[in-house]
Amino acid sequence: MADRPPPRATYRLQFGPDRDFARAAELAPYLARLGVSHLYASPYLKARPGSTHGYDIVDHRALNPELGDEAAFRAFARALRAHGIGQILDFVPNHMGVGGADNAAWLDVLEWGEDSPFAGWFDIDWDPDRRYLAGKVLAPLLGDQYGVVLDSGELTLRLDAAGGSFAVWAYGTHKLPVRPLDYGRILGDRDPVLEQLGDAFAGLGSWRALAYRRAGELKAELARHIAANEEVRAAIAAALARLNGTPGDPDSWRGLHALIQDQHWRVAHFRVAADDINYRRFFNINELAGLRMELPELFDHAHGLVLALIADGTLEGLRIDHVDGLLDPRAYLDRLRTRAARPIYLVVEKILARHEALREDWPVEGTTGYEFAKLALGLLIDPAGEAPLSRLYAEFTGITQPFAEIVRDAKLRIMEHEMASELTVLARDAGRIARQNPRTADFTRNVFQRALKATIACFPVYRTYVDGGTPSEADRRDIDWAIAQARRLDPDLDPSVFDMLHRMLTTDLVAEPRSGYSRHDVVRFAMRVQQYSGPVMAKGLEDTAFYRWNRFVALNEVGGHPDEFGLPPHAFHRASLQRLRRWPQAMLATSTHDTKRGEDTRARLAVLSEMPEEWARQVQAWSRILRARRGDVEGTDPPDRNDEYLFYQLLVGSWPPELTGESVPDTTSLAPYATRIEGAMLKSLREAKLRTTWAAPDTGYEQAVLDFVRQALDPERSATFLGAFLPFQERIARLGVRNSLVQTALKLTVPGVPDLYQGAELWDFSLVDPDNRRPVDFALRARLLDDVTGALSRSREAALRAMLAAWQDGRIKLALVATVLRLRAAHPGLFAEGSYDPLAIEGEEADRVCAFLRRLDDAALLVAVERFALRSEAGPAPAAISAPALDGDWHDLLTGRRITVQGGTLAAGTLFTALPVALLVPAAMASAPR
Repeated sequence: MADRPPPRATYRLQFGPDRDFARAAELAPYLARLGVSHLYASPYLKARPGSTHGYDIVDHRALNPELGDEAAFRAFARALRAHGIGQILDFVPNHMGVGGADNAAWLDVLEWGEDSPFAGWFDIDWDPDRRYLAGKVLAPLLGDQYGVVLDSGELTLRLDAAGGSFAVWAYGTHKLPVRPLDYGRILGDRDPVLEQLGDAFAGLGSWRALAYRRAGELKAELARHIAANEEVRAAIAAALARLNGTPGDPDSWRGLHALIQDQHWRVAHFRVAADDINYRRFFNINELAGLRMELPELFDHAHGLVLALIADGTLEGLRIDHVDGLLDPRAYLDRLRTRAARPIYLVVEKILARHEALREDWPVEGTTGYEFAKLALGLLIDPAGEAPLSRLYAEFTGITQPFAEIVRDAKLRIMEHEMASELTVLARDAGRIARQNPRTADFTRNVFQRALKATIACFPVYRTYVDGGTPSEADRRDIDWAIAQARRLDPDLDPSVFDMLHRMLTTDLVAEPRSGYSRHDVVRFAMRVQQYSGPVMAKGLEDTAFYRWNRFVALNEVGGHPDEFGLPPHAFHRASLQRLRRWPQAMLATSTHDTKRGEDTRARLAVLSEMPEEWARQVQAWSRILRARRGDVEGTDPPDRNDEYLFYQLLVGSWPPELTGESVPDTTSLAPYATRIEGAMLKSLREAKLRTTWAAPDTGYEQAVLDFVRQALDPERSATFLGAFLPFQERIARLGVRNSLVQTALKLTVPGVPDLYQGAELWDFSLVDPDNRRPVDFALRARLLDDVTGALSRSREAALRAMLAAWQDGRIKLALVATVLRLRAAHPGLFAEGSYDPLAIEGEEADRVCAFLRRLDDAALLVAVERFALRSEAGPAPAAISAPALDGDWHDLLTGRRITVQGGTLAAGTLFTALPVALLVPAAMASAPR
């Protein structure tokens, strides 16, 4: 990045059905006026048809045709450039979308097996313990047992006339190519031309290395005969009819079944994957197959297009998705830096444990900013609320299990169910290594499986980064901890197996010559365990435990720690200083496409930490009202208390601004929101994996919960509940606005590059994905930006007070965003290179204020925010900011007021008369031309 300025601010845009290249190009003028420097695009390379997110790429070297053609993309890029906006792309190197009929490389592997030139691209185990899969790839595509699907006629053999090829199709959607060697079994001997071609296909084995090319020639010849000869077409149609059989007649499918058994793939029920999958996946998603991006030839292929876009200046940065999925992240990033024709802004999606730091030797600007979201929210939460909220949760739900135990149990469940097959393979590999030396030959796969499961369940980080060199101190610390905890988790296991596993995970086993073990095998094993531990943590923590422990769901966020309640200002300052010293251009996020709840949902929920007793009274009252209405006086009917408690938090946190402060809304007004809540509740139930799951839904329980939700949000049936709920909700929402403004101001002013998630320049009260990818009304935002700009130009303080009073329309947040982005544009060096100096707070209620100074040469910005919105109802904090050497006149960018600092102190009460945020610049700086 030394040769180009870093982004001032980015704007995350989700491409999809409602936002193609042409419509994205239309946003350039608005984004430029808003003040961002870069558009941060979701993946727009060719994905599976109908993809709503773009992470299921099927061709890294092509644009997604559903978003537009090359001309549309170039027009989009020109529009951004014409308005001074650069482009950052979210790039997915870890996996590709498979299934369907669109990934040519994957289809080639299914057709040719190990002989495919693309077989090495994917992490496929061609020699699994499951001997029925030897030389095959499991294709877990079916919604029922294989025989049932076959007999129903939903597996059919089809001809591609233009390509001269055959494939079995599942449900008419998933293509499973037939081996060319078997074409003769299909073509038969009833037509002389086809008999001759069938014999030629059957003889492909004798062509050895040239068989691949020869098959292509024969397919072309077959296609020509099909196009030219009606008799050939009729003969093939008859052959297909014979093989495809008759639905409901099992004997008629014997021929197709026999053909399927000989293929390089084994089609199966999707649930078989948990036990028998033999290719690495993205987490436990069968439709996303892991790539071996450590292979130079695959790297070059997959990065050809993005490297070309970097070279021609179209792309100025990349966000690397799921970097922890790669075999060797540092090597990958080094190669990417080397291959890029010019310096780029490079950040990685990396979730850090509470004690973990981003690796210093990674050539990146930083992470995508999950950790900042945690810091900003922590500053808003009153730690005094932890004990009473914990007590309420235990009393209302009966749950007292510590969160750490819930995480461990959830990880164990993932390894025992969704990702059991991968664990089995790792245990097998460990056993093979042990048998290389007589001294360890008696360690069995079973003991290794138990030791691995216990160790990974206790891992304190997503993964380590052992790569065959000397393990870092951090890696040793985390492996030591995990092994020590695993010994306690499974005390009946022979301690020596943990000793052996420790030596393999650290590669100490082969640290010295003549170890008696294969160095390659040990290093490969350690690195594969690392690729496994990350998905287990993600699925166990983010996608299970976060939905099981609902004590205070504002904290249940990607990159967050639900058992850490509140953050003092000094800890916030320490993190900001660390970022300035090491990762000054790291991205700062408060909402993303991955966050469980929108930034303003979480900020609003933070208010509850200040009023736990009142919240407890409200929850108990709401529960009595709703359960009494259903005749459930004992409170034992669905939903269970944990799910019910989640429901109340979601309601308070995400209740729409347009429905706030009014009387009970009518059914029509409330219906869209009710649908969103139903979707979020259903996903939460299934992700928790307690009463229902995605794989085996308990439709009875799910329907009972949804009925509870629908009744609560039906004005005709729940007027009493809504009458009790809405006044409390309105108060929380009004106070939450103050928290949202504080959070926004911090993101825009601390060291780092702030990212605005699409639409979040107004309120973001979204729920979990896909709710956070709803279409954004950009026309509304453009109109409101004009309104805000005009109002601020006339009388800033009066305008802001009016906007705060009418907070529901979001203009107050937009005004803050636009004001700071304008400052960042006028003084980019102040934010890119300026110092960060925490300011001491003195006097009564000092904990309510957080303040710091950014300075570079003559430019300066003093930022002060007021914490704990509830206390603001009694007036501004009586504390004072200690500001030695800052005497003089300052200009408040938000209100336009002139504020004088005298005697080295600044009374907080003078700053927060209108807003909980003050942004002061020296008077001379405010009057200087920009």
